[in-house]
Amino acid sequence: MTVKLGVIMDPINAIHYKKDSTMAMLWEAQKRGWLIYYMEQKDVFMKNGDVYANVRVLQVYKDPDSWYEFKNQECIALEKLNVILMRKDPPVDLEYIYTTYLLEFVEHRGVLVVNKPQSLRDANEKLFTTWFSTCCPLTLVTSNIQLLRDFLTEQQDIICKPLNAMGGASIFRLQFPDENASVVFEMLTHYGKSAIVAQRYIAEVKHGDKRILLINGEPIPYALARIPAPGELRGNLAAGGHGIAQPLTGQDHKICQQVGPVLRQKGLFFVGLDVIGDFLTEINVTSPTCIRELDEQCELNIAETFMNFIEHSLRLS
Repeated sequence: MTVKLGVIMDPINAIHYKKDSTMAMLWEAQKRGWLIYYMEQKDVFMKNGDVYANVRVLQVYKDPDSWYEFKNQECIALEKLNVILMRKDPPVDLEYIYTTYLLEFVEHRGVLVVNKPQSLRDANEKLFTTWFSTCCPLTLVTSNIQLLRDFLTEQQDIICKPLNAMGGASIFRLQFPDENASVVFEMLTHYGKSAIVAQRYIAEVKHGDKRILLINGEPIPYALARIPAPGELRGNLAAGGHGIAQPLTGQDHKICQQVGPVLRQKGLFFVGLDVIGDFLTEINVTSPTCIRELDEQCELNIAETFMNFIEHSLRLS
């Protein structure tokens, strides 16, 4: 049987060719002879109780000048696919949520959706860490500006960030006293209307914000330590950081042992943990990256491991 794989992603013509993890997945799927159906979020719709999409059959190439080609375009019922990869980047806004509802309907018709639509809604990438509070730095989630001021006074050095951004967007470090603190709190919370997350600053970030990839709850044995650029707070590759692969530490393994079984139970089959020092700071479930960097530096094929898991899951279904 030829596997029919659907992928929902951001426009493929605008990806970062050298770093995009979805491309690694698609190359591996194509190598196995799978048919790839490309769609963007706007292409998915429901009509008369069935979910459809305007798709394009996709071929992908390892060519930085021409990495994809569309074949025929058609409208298909998504329940005709075997597996769908939901790889749309945040923000997890209402349109994203609506798409997960449609994908959940398709899932109930027997299609494997990775990651599980309900869990994509449930597992906010900043808040989900609080399920594992013993692994996390001191954390406050609130829209209350006075509580944020008090937290800064207590901790003296904190990080503040919105709950729905990615790539290091809108992250602030505040050290007490900071005359700009109120302005930052007002801006991030939209004057007390939107909850944000504040965490105690972890000085070990200068040694790297580690990305640990897990497939079906099991970690890849190497992390990508994303080192901030000179004069920069954030290690995110999107913010100019550079990645250095390193073996997982004992503490990294302890964190994975706590988080992994919960991910597996929730159908979160491809996940990226962010770990600074000894602390879990984020659980990335929407479109985790860093496959390409780890593959190159450690001579791995993470997409092969991931597709082996999908293939095994399809045989069991």
